[in-house]
Amino acid sequence: MCRRRRLMTAAVNGSAVTRWWWVRHAPVPNPEGRCYGQQDKDCDVSNDALFRHQASMLPRGAVWLTSGLLRAKRTAAALAACGADCGEPIAEARFNEQHFGDWQGRTYVELRSSNSHLFWLGPPAVRVPGGESFVDLFERTRDGILDHTARHRGRDIIAVTHGGTIRAAIAHAMTLDPEQAVRFEADNVSVTLIEHYEHADPAHAWRVVFTNVMPSEHRAHRALA
Repeated sequence: MCRRRRLMTAAVNGSAVTRWWWVRHAPVPNPEGRCYGQQDKDCDVSNDALFRHQASMLPRGAVWLTSGLLRAKRTAAALAACGADCGEPIAEARFNEQHFGDWQGRTYVELRSSNSHLFWLGPPAVRVPGGESFVDLFERTRDGILDHTARHRGRDIIAVTHGGTIRAAIAHAMTLDPEQAVRFEADNVSVTLIEHYEHADPAHAWRVVFTNVMPSEHRAHRALA
C-alpha cells in the first residue's frame, strides 16, 4: 500500500498511525561460526548497492533508534551515508540481541549438536546459563516498543536492531507466542514494516505490512550461494 493510501486510511479511521521500520544490522564477519549474541561485534557495511536500495525505502523525517550494540549503530550510519534521512539515533538497550550467556563464543555447530531446536539456538523459553531466554528478549522488546510508540505517536520510527529483536516485534504485533516468533526470517539489512493504530481495539491495533524485504538480485544471489 502506498504512503498516500495509508495516510487516507488513518484519516478515515480517526487514528494516529505509528509506523515501525525495522532494519536488521549488516553481516558480522564470523569465519569460525561462533555465537556472539550481545558481544559487541563490528559488521561489514561495504555493500553500497544493498545499502542504497534499503535506504531508498526508508521515510524521511523519522525517529531513528538503534540497539546499544556497535553493529546496529554502524548499520544506521551506513544507511545515512547511502542517502537515508538519519538524525541522531537514540540507543535503546532493550532492543539488543538475546544475551546467550555461556554460549557466546561457542560454535554454532557445537551448540546445535546439543540443542534440538530447528530455528533458534535453543528452546525460546529456556534461559541460557549466564544469559537470558528468547522470552526475556521478547518481553523487554515489547516494553521498548510500547514506550516508544507512546512517546513518538503518529511518527515513522526506524529501528536498526537484530534478528531476535525483529522476530519479537513481529510476534508482539501478531500476538504470537515466542515459539512461533522464532520461525520468521530476518536477513541482514532487511526491512520490516509494522504499523500501530492508536484508537483501534488493543486486540487488533497492530498490522504487519511486510517483512524481510531485500532487493530481488540479493535474494537470487543468496539462493545460489
